[in-house]
Amino acid sequence: MQKKYLVAYNGSKAAKAALALAKHQALIRGSHIDVATSMEGGPKEKPEAISEANFALEEAGNELKAANVSYKIHQLVRGLSPGEDIVKFAADNDVDFIFVGIEKKSRTQKIILGSTAQYIILKAGCPVVTVKP
Repeated sequence: MQKKYLVAYNGSKAAKAALALAKHQALIRGSHIDVATSMEGGPKEKPEAISEANFALEEAGNELKAANVSYKIHQLVRGLSPGEDIVKFAADNDVDFIFVGIEKKSRTQKIILGSTAQYIILKAGCPVVTVKP
């Protein structure tokens, strides 16, 4: 049975590293990849941020298409935090593995900004593969 991978993607260097690893694994195992970015939405979202997210997703899709990997891209705007959104998407879509890039942050940055990757690691109902560029 084909495994389903989910890449939490925001176009960052860390997200690109996660996508590269997921692509490599998908090519070896014949797996499908869902690439998702999450934005809370509402009046806080700036049009340029939405445009950047769409461009990043399109770029990821082009990379997977060129490698002949089965994929689908998703822009999630459901009013949830990115971590909650990714975990919910994984549960709703029976994802087997989540790939997420991590960036080094100081303790203060984690307290103030929170950590999407940390939330995903702690709350996901499937294995989470973390990638550090």
